[in-house]
Amino acid sequence: MNLTRRHFLKTSAALAAAPCILRGAEPGGKFRTALIGTGWWGKNILKEAMKSGRVNVTSLCDADANILELAAEQVNDLSGAQPKTFRDFRELLAKDKPEIVIIATPDHWHALNTIAALKSGAHVFVEKPTGHTINESRAMLAAARASGRVAQVGMHRRIGPHHVSGMKFLKSGAVGKVGMVRLFAHGGGGVENPSPNEAVPKSMDWEMWCGPAPKRPFNKRLHPGGWRNFLDYGNGQLGDWGPHWLDQVLWWSGEQYPKRVFSTAGRPVRGDAVLNDREQTSDSPDHQVAVYEFEQFTCTWEHRRFADNNAEKHKIGAYFYGEKGTLHIGWRDGWTFYPANGKDKTLHEDAQLQEPDGHNLTLLWADFINAIEGRSKGVANIELAHRASVLPLLGMISWRVGRSINWDGAKEQIIGDAEATKLMSRPYRAPWVYPT
Repeated sequence: MNLTRRHFLKTSAALAAAPCILRGAEPGGKFRTALIGTGWWGKNILKEAMKSGRVNVTSLCDADANILELAAEQVNDLSGAQPKTFRDFRELLAKDKPEIVIIATPDHWHALNTIAALKSGAHVFVEKPTGHTINESRAMLAAARASGRVAQVGMHRRIGPHHVSGMKFLKSGAVGKVGMVRLFAHGGGGVENPSPNEAVPKSMDWEMWCGPAPKRPFNKRLHPGGWRNFLDYGNGQLGDWGPHWLDQVLWWSGEQYPKRVFSTAGRPVRGDAVLNDREQTSDSPDHQVAVYEFEQFTCTWEHRRFADNNAEKHKIGAYFYGEKGTLHIGWRDGWTFYPANGKDKTLHEDAQLQEPDGHNLTLLWADFINAIEGRSKGVANIELAHRASVLPLLGMISWRVGRSINWDGAKEQIIGDAEATKLMSRPYRAPWVYPT
């Protein structure tokens, strides 16, 4: 879905009129800011940047000229300034020299966009997951460390009020010793019929959009918005929702990685994946289960894109099963503690979310500015986000090879499995070169 011009202006004006919550911010300079990837979510992030009053939006980049033109009009209407527009991020970085770069491209572009921006001297706010493959994420982390710049990742649940208070409750011991965690993100759906391929629209630089990934025929199921469920460009539901909820587990436990991962998945409802010259479907699993074996507990992930989840109270989130009861930390339903003793009272806290999107980008952007100015380490810095992004990717590798993976998290190596190790990277399409 694309954010319409009218909706963008209306919501941005309302937010701009609200009291500023940029805690600890000092009046003064504005950062020259660029957005790479000007679709719906990229403009959501840009809206927060503009609302903060700390940026001048100087340039925009997208492979789709129509989306790029609309974004430029919206920025001009809100700020009175006309940003430069580019179709190639390398040209933007060389000519505009931004101080902050927001990256909201599909997953297969995150690594090259981020590394180039950091090397140009910019601070980076990049969407999760950090990379499409494990070694891409490792290269992004290395580039951030070498640059001395701030790299913040869009893990807004790290700073959402009910996540913070729920985590405090969990860590207080009120749930008791936790032996198992269950993560889930369910939804509806059914059989997926193939969509016809089409000629590439004149407004679209399809060669650039595909970039280092395999070049598929253009299809409206892919762009705009559907790419997450095409494994050449995303990693399905586990790659999309998984980083958020697996990060909650790392945040709570203090453990930085599991020692073993196993995943199984399939497409029994959506049907076999189709890709030919005439038509195509997505190819990500319509359901998946992944098991993460940590030192002190077991964590399971599950999703399905059929049947919804009306048989249970919650559709999305994390259950922490402790000896004193079960804590659910969710999204729009806040957090709830169900005591093991049925005589004790259920405890609940409502979600506090930024609408209309239901996320906490305002808080996360404020923290990003604080990190740039030395008042914060970045609550969702790339060190943390890298670890959370690696876990879904390990699950996808396990599914592909059909067996458990033993993981040496300290060395970030798969133990004794050459086939699985090879999947930590993937070949790039020329002329793009895989980062090291």
